[in-house]
Amino acid sequence: MTDADADADADADADADGDAADAGPLSAAERAELAELRTRLSAMEASAARPRKHHTRSFFAVVLITVAAVLAPLGVVAVWANGIVGDTDRYVATVAPLASDPDVQAGVTKRVTDAVMERVDVELLLQQVAPADRPRLEAALGRLEGPLTSGLRGLVESVTARFVSSDAFDTLWTELNRRVHQTVDEALTGSGDGAVQLKGDKVTVDLAPVVEQVKDRLVDSGLTVASRIPEVHTDFTVMTSDQIGKAKTGFRLLQLMGAWLPVIAAVLAAGGVLLAVRRRRALITAALAVAVAVGILGIGLAVFRAFYLDAVPASISRPAAGSVYDALTRFLRYTVRAVVTLGALVALGSWLSGPGEWAVKARTMWRSGIGAVRGASGVRTGPVGPWVHAHKTWLNWAVVLLTALAFALWHHPTGMVTFWLALGLLALLAVIEFLDPEDEAPLDEPAAPGQNGNPTPT
Repeated sequence: MTDADADADADADADADGDAADAGPLSAAERAELAELRTRLSAMEASAARPRKHHTRSFFAVVLITVAAVLAPLGVVAVWANGIVGDTDRYVATVAPLASDPDVQAGVTKRVTDAVMERVDVELLLQQVAPADRPRLEAALGRLEGPLTSGLRGLVESVTARFVSSDAFDTLWTELNRRVHQTVDEALTGSGDGAVQLKGDKVTVDLAPVVEQVKDRLVDSGLTVASRIPEVHTDFTVMTSDQIGKAKTGFRLLQLMGAWLPVIAAVLAAGGVLLAVRRRRALITAALAVAVAVGILGIGLAVFRAFYLDAVPASISRPAAGSVYDALTRFLRYTVRAVVTLGALVALGSWLSGPGEWAVKARTMWRSGIGAVRGASGVRTGPVGPWVHAHKTWLNWAVVLLTALAFALWHHPTGMVTFWLALGLLALLAVIEFLDPEDEAPLDEPAAPGQNGNPTPT
């Protein structure tokens, strides 16, 4: 190379340095994009340097993630079974709304009315009415063209319907279910003689307390001889299935494993992710696999409901059976939605934190948007900004772990709870980003040469 060529190259380098100096400092968006490009380059270099053959690790990672996805729906069912049997408050909260359900009220009214009328000799009972009580009884029965039996049935049905729709029935229903909760486990295992019993292929509730209340109200209505009606026991079917007997052992096993099966599934999924060569991709796959598996369980609950109602005997009200099924599976459906929402959010968060082109663009837009808000607000972070910038990674991980802890400690989180926790996490991450103004100049920093009308020194 000649001296002239060397001088030309030196002049070109000097011109390039001058152009770079004239361009001024990089903006926050440019710095963020440059950092993302460096991250992607480092990932590509690490991938290129990594050995290509990891068949054994990949195989076992796939096995662990697959087993975790299979166990996830069983874990959801185990949590539900453990809550129904082992948690009295949750059981009462599950069945309490049934007292106000119109279909259940109609079913209880019909069942109690039929039971009373089947066990009463109407003609003999009416003959025992004292002459002084006959006008009051006739007023209660009304002027009916049919036989007197129809009038009595109408009175019983009317009194029962009024009681079943009252607050007293709500209280009685709640107290009854709280008192007999201990027998639920016995009912599901086929033993015990409590108010909730397993008879053949049915789980039933004895409505004798309801009949007693109806008898008292019949007396108050003028039918004083109703006090002579013998004790009447009649059952209201909560669940019926020819598979209950076969499912008792499996239900009991799930109930016993309720505290451990979800933990085992989570540990297996974590092991598969840690064992995988591409951990971010494995995490996304595991989260989606669990979400899909639990989502299939949710679909199965809806499909099974139709088959269950088709198998309900004609003697049982199908609308009431549907209401009972919906109430018993309510918390199970909530858990399904929560797990599906959590899996989708984990997969989305893992993808957004990756080196993909669209993920980088999304993060760049996120930082640029927050920077624009910060610039428009004119807020100065002072000494907080440098501290947040120095500890930003730890702060981000801290809010993620706190959100995960809140989800784990939440008592039966629903899909909406999961969504709002994720939204709160996003808000905290936005605050951390807002307090990290990388391009904010100190308050006492003088204006750069060439700005505000100052001449550039030569």
